[in-house]
Amino acid sequence: MKDMEIRKNLDTSHLNNDQIPLDLSQRIISIEQDNYSVHLETNNGNKSNNKEVDFTLAYVDTSNHNHIQKREIFERSLIDQGLHLEYEQNRQLCFIKIYAPEEVLCRYCEIMKLRMPIKSVGNEDIIEETNIFDDARSWLIKLCSFAQLDSSKFPPTEFKLAAEYSRDKDYLFDTKDKNFFTTHIRVMIVNFILERQCEGIQRLLAAGVYTAAYPLHDGTIKQKGTTRNLLFEEWASTKKWIKLQPLDTIREYFGVTFAMYFAWLGFYTYMLIPASIVGLLCFFYGLITINSNQLAEDACSTWAKDTIMCPQCDKTCDFWRLSETCLLTRVTYLFDNPAMIFFAVFMSVWSMLYIELWKRRAAVLSYHWGLVGWDRTTDYSRPQYLSTLAKTKIFKVKEKINPITKEKQPHISFWKVRVPVTFFSFTVVLLLTALALAAVFAVVLYRMASITSTSLFGREVDSLSYRTFAIPAIAAGINLACILVLNYIYDWLAVYLTELELLRTQTEFDDSLTLKIYLFQFINYYASIFYVAFLKGKFVGYPKKYNKILGFRQEECSPGGCLMELSIQLTIIMVGKQAVYTVIEMILPILYKYWALFRIHTGLKQKDPIVPRSQWIRDLKLLDWSARGLYDEYLEMVIQFGFITLFVVAFPLAPLFALVNNVFEMRLDAAKFLRHYRRPVPRRARDIGIWGRILDTLARISVMTNGFIIAFSSTFIPRLVYMIKVNSDKTDIGFLNHSLAIFDTKDFANGTAPLYSSFNNITMCRYAEYRNPPNHIELPYKRPTIYWHILAARLAFVVVFQNVVGVVTMAVQWCLTGIPRKLEAQIKREAFLIEDLTIKRESERVNSRIYFNDQPFNRNDDNLRNRKICIDDSDNNDL
Repeated sequence: MKDMEIRKNLDTSHLNNDQIPLDLSQRIISIEQDNYSVHLETNNGNKSNNKEVDFTLAYVDTSNHNHIQKREIFERSLIDQGLHLEYEQNRQLCFIKIYAPEEVLCRYCEIMKLRMPIKSVGNEDIIEETNIFDDARSWLIKLCSFAQLDSSKFPPTEFKLAAEYSRDKDYLFDTKDKNFFTTHIRVMIVNFILERQCEGIQRLLAAGVYTAAYPLHDGTIKQKGTTRNLLFEEWASTKKWIKLQPLDTIREYFGVTFAMYFAWLGFYTYMLIPASIVGLLCFFYGLITINSNQLAEDACSTWAKDTIMCPQCDKTCDFWRLSETCLLTRVTYLFDNPAMIFFAVFMSVWSMLYIELWKRRAAVLSYHWGLVGWDRTTDYSRPQYLSTLAKTKIFKVKEKINPITKEKQPHISFWKVRVPVTFFSFTVVLLLTALALAAVFAVVLYRMASITSTSLFGREVDSLSYRTFAIPAIAAGINLACILVLNYIYDWLAVYLTELELLRTQTEFDDSLTLKIYLFQFINYYASIFYVAFLKGKFVGYPKKYNKILGFRQEECSPGGCLMELSIQLTIIMVGKQAVYTVIEMILPILYKYWALFRIHTGLKQKDPIVPRSQWIRDLKLLDWSARGLYDEYLEMVIQFGFITLFVVAFPLAPLFALVNNVFEMRLDAAKFLRHYRRPVPRRARDIGIWGRILDTLARISVMTNGFIIAFSSTFIPRLVYMIKVNSDKTDIGFLNHSLAIFDTKDFANGTAPLYSSFNNITMCRYAEYRNPPNHIELPYKRPTIYWHILAARLAFVVVFQNVVGVVTMAVQWCLTGIPRKLEAQIKREAFLIEDLTIKRESERVNSRIYFNDQPFNRNDDNLRNRKICIDDSDNNDL
């Protein structure tokens, strides 16, 4: 009855539909939960109280009656949940400011199973939170005191015991403390309510019922005394690049997911320091010992000037001299030197060490931020999932009890619905990955065709330098352009396909979407590099019988191998991608902002005459977060991790480039989020999710790829076999000559010999292969025995390399448990203290409920020991 009276008091039937928002916008509607009364106050555009706005909804007041009705229903449901709404309107632009009272916060803290700090336990022996100094960055933090944060600006967080909130045990929690419900907790709770009322706020935004829904920044980036300004000046500034990140402040302002991302990015960046140093040392070793490279000495000798090589294409290509590879062979030695073996082993162990140490670091942060015991599988159903099930007529929806939460939830058949849809979804993914492979194949054909076409431009262009440096660089640039274009097309389709799979929780949805996109990105980014590393020049054939593709001869490696070209390909795609994405990330938000202003001033969008004084108006003009949040940021870094692990032996400077990029990436990302984007809704996360499993998989694959690159793309194994089995001096002198086969020019197939040649009377030419000479009695142009010895040595090296690295990484994993022992002890100690405190408080609670003749008394009172006492059993059912 009371509820009916309230609704009568708010009756607006006497108004026209287009007047309802205007009428409500002049009022503050507030329902007090203690006596369930309603009061309406005139709003003159100022805040009616001193409380912070927890959330803001914005919309443009139009005559769309459907939107008006949906807004009324939605806002009434928010009021029914206990939220306080304050309306503000100026012309057509309306704002709804939402406040969450204490009763709502307590109720939803319990529903969402949030861990909250408990009251001080007084004289209890509380252990302080220990720093886990066995993490990789700990020694660096101790050594580099200049990198520490200013404690006056970022005071250390006081350690407090925490427990899952329960209103039945409210005596454990000091809810009256103004700092008990922090801003990110309040925002998270209000957003939880918004997503689960009526159609859900996301569907209302998509339908245009509301224009925006967002929590507020606590001021401008220039407003002194605000957290936003503090973070912008002390964290987002590139001048502070050497300082540690204020993770606790980031977590409080942006939420755990953002703090976890920046913690991971910072940890990854610190771990790149030793990798960069070792890579530099290997590079400098090659630079210092470059004159001792016998392969380069042979390629630059008089003998090389007299050695004529076979043409690299049919008809239009001429013979050429081996001495043209002199510069290329010298440069290749910078990467293809004995230090490469050590660097490959180091990076393989480094990648596994990094992953294991991050697991430990994530466990510490998860505990520190109150997420121990929180299970991602207990997440509530996505609003989009529930809405789809409510409207679908294609399949039958049943209710099933969740075995974890023991609550009834909508359920669809796994075999009849989920399996067919998932099969269809991943079939489309495979087709699109085939499209990415086709794009790489097209670039390969371009490279094959370019080798032939270079001779059309004249002799000065038809040089080995052009074919070795220019063509790979141009092809890599084309491949990068294809990668960027295909990314945008595939991203949209991947989201659509994942929605079709009807995944219940946001975690399941994010993991499925991540897997789809990363499978595509893996092919898109790495396919061309895999081609150069493992396929190019391996199945070419020989001048008498080339293995052609669509009539084109396959590309050949230079006599020194394909490692230099692999380095060029890796450098252009990795560094080029990072540069392009950095520019896009910095420029796009600015362009979007100016485009919005342009639309306002040109009338494409309804003019907003409000002077941007209020924070909710300022924030409305900022960019909104996409549903994928930090997905693109993670993807960029994981792709980079693949570059510096899968193919790092081909480019030892890759960790250094990644380090420099990441140092600025952290600060530029921070500035971008603080300056151009609305404040995100905080969300919970114990770690980096499926990205951790992807990193672990990449680290394991990298052991195999690096072993194969050393064995099949470099000259290390052939030179080693030559020194052991062929050369009696056990040196590599003469190895270049030994690695070149001989071809009789009269054996050219019809129409493949050069039409025009600047060389006279060429009867023999050389090519980089292990084959018998043409005058061999039994098997001319066939594989000699030494070829099979080298192949066996290569395969043996891969096996030994993988086993050695595997044993070392297993030892690392055995030594480093997933959770530090100190942290395990601390978690157990905290559980013990909370349990002990709960028992004491429950005992006090029992004492307070015992009475004699309706009068409470103390159990220890000697005067009442022998008297009859009564205990109200109804009040102690919970004990």
